[in-house]
Amino acid sequence: MASSGSSAPCGCLCVSRASLPWLGAALLLLADWVLLRPALPRISSLLLPPALPLLRVWVVGLSRWAVLWLGARSVLRATVGFREKSTGLRGWLAALEPLAAALGLALPGLALFRELGSGAADSTRLLHWGSRLDAFALSYAAALPAAALWHKLSSLWVQGSHRGSGVTVSRLLGCLGSEIRHLWLLLTLVVLSSLGEMAIPFFTGRLTDWILRDGAGAAFTQNLTLMSILIIASSVLEFVCDGIYNSTMGRVHSHLQGEVFRSVLRQETEFFQKNQTGAITSRVTEDTSTVSVSLSSELSLLLWYLARGLCLLGLMLWGSPPLTMVTLAALPLLFLLPEKLGKWHQVLAAQVQESLAKSSQVAIEVLSAMPTVRSFANEEGEAQKFKQKLQDMKTLNQKEALAYAVDLWTTSISGMLLKVGILYVGGKLVAGGAISSGNLVTFVLYQIQFTEAVQVLLSTYPRVQKAVGSSKEIFEYLDRIPRCPASGSLTSLKSEGLVKFQNVSFAYPNRPEVPVLQGLTFTLRPGEVTALVGPNGSGKSTVAALLQNLYQPTEGQVLLGEKPLPEYEHRYLHRQVAAVGQEPQLFGRSFQENIAYGLSQKPAMEEVIAAAVESGAHSFISKLPQGYDTGALSSHITTQASFFGGLVFYGHTHSLNPSLGCNLCSSCSNARSFNPLHQARD
Repeated sequence: MASSGSSAPCGCLCVSRASLPWLGAALLLLADWVLLRPALPRISSLLLPPALPLLRVWVVGLSRWAVLWLGARSVLRATVGFREKSTGLRGWLAALEPLAAALGLALPGLALFRELGSGAADSTRLLHWGSRLDAFALSYAAALPAAALWHKLSSLWVQGSHRGSGVTVSRLLGCLGSEIRHLWLLLTLVVLSSLGEMAIPFFTGRLTDWILRDGAGAAFTQNLTLMSILIIASSVLEFVCDGIYNSTMGRVHSHLQGEVFRSVLRQETEFFQKNQTGAITSRVTEDTSTVSVSLSSELSLLLWYLARGLCLLGLMLWGSPPLTMVTLAALPLLFLLPEKLGKWHQVLAAQVQESLAKSSQVAIEVLSAMPTVRSFANEEGEAQKFKQKLQDMKTLNQKEALAYAVDLWTTSISGMLLKVGILYVGGKLVAGGAISSGNLVTFVLYQIQFTEAVQVLLSTYPRVQKAVGSSKEIFEYLDRIPRCPASGSLTSLKSEGLVKFQNVSFAYPNRPEVPVLQGLTFTLRPGEVTALVGPNGSGKSTVAALLQNLYQPTEGQVLLGEKPLPEYEHRYLHRQVAAVGQEPQLFGRSFQENIAYGLSQKPAMEEVIAAAVESGAHSFISKLPQGYDTGALSSHITTQASFFGGLVFYGHTHSLNPSLGCNLCSSCSNARSFNPLHQARD
């Protein structure tokens, strides 16, 4: 009984919480009723002059939209954390947002079209229309099905989109550094160039008015000349913009690629073991190039048409606000609906291809197993199965054809309706004397260019986002924090050349379960030659790697001059510890550059030759065709250089008087090969 009694309050709590969204929606409806009846119309009448009735209607409508939208967002937030079975509820509540837009813009839209159609100025009567209960209910009865239909269609058209890891255009623009000033200059020139291009529609309208009024020929010629000058100036500015943009993006590409490579070089040694060299190189070179090229073309197009669209919108508003409102009201029909239908067509096209693949798979299976089909006398059965697959594909083909026709028809009819609407409203404005015939011609030309700019922006912005998303791996490298200890600050040794391994244990990060060293303790004293002897895989190379601070012990510590290795400054430490590996590495540079590798200042040629003489490599290098300037080596010279590369490297480090030298030999033959090195050291 106790258990039963304790479960009841919990059940009541669950029911109460589940009803919160519906309670919030009811309160939102009540608030809308209170706002629409007395509050917003009275506030607008106090704040705005009676001479602007249309503005008062729009202020009330937009305020209502804002209040309803905030309330809808609050109701949606109340559904966060519900169980999976509540996702349907959350989906239907999501229709509150388009409902808020429909309710908020319905009356302003009606007032605008009444103003455009009849020129009536008493639009404030529409504010009191919603005060009637029947009109209020009728507005919801009309808006609710439209919002529900929009939500349902949107759920069918939702497709996966690429999401970056916090990488945005602003993050990429942050890589500009000092080049950001060129971007502001570029934007200024783009705006000026766009305004210059607007000269053609503007002067076309003026010339139309002069022709209709039998204007003077001198004024006609003068304006044609001015229009030509502006067009030429716009072309020159566009050329300058392209030059500045391309040069700036080239520098940004070089800077970004250099920063990525610098960040990679700072990573710990384990990073290069876990990631293949080709993958790292691809990130540093190919990915940065791809992002830079994409942004150079797509971002340039985006900036250009954004400036062009804003300039056109400003000129349209300056020329005729009513015609501009008609254009803006038609944009969703002109672009969004064809876009949704286009996605529906793409989905059906993909289904047709999938159905074709299935029918082809049936044919391949049957033809490759004809003996089996014939032994079961199932030729007719397989033919019927293949026919059924073709019938399914036929049905999908019919749907695809219908979708294509609807998509094409919608795109065509929406553009025609916009043109007819502009000509109808514009004709009434011309007849009423609000604008001239030339202004109407100018506006039509502006509107054509504006819709083109919006169309380009809608198609370009997703490609820019895709290019930004592809930079995810690049910024992962830039943001990656090395797991190795930061460089210390010590630049002096207390006991020069004294090395101690104290209870050192180590396992490589890619195989942490396999210990390589366990409790290793020994001391290397200055002035002595110490050999670590053991079979392959016993840990000799690992000891040398720990001594060079390439890895960190899992237990214990390595001391140099009574101080742990991580406490020394990075460059100073590697000036004190010199190593010649089993397979000395020569870089694809000249011998002179290899000998001087790692030096902060370029040494004199005499110092380079002295280091090569000391290491026994001078005679070999002197016999090469270009001597110390020899770069790429032929195959037979490379074999010899694999030995002398170690001498050159050792000669370089020995010339710096290192406190400790380390020679790694894994076989007797290698040990004999390095006898000249020991002689040079002695």
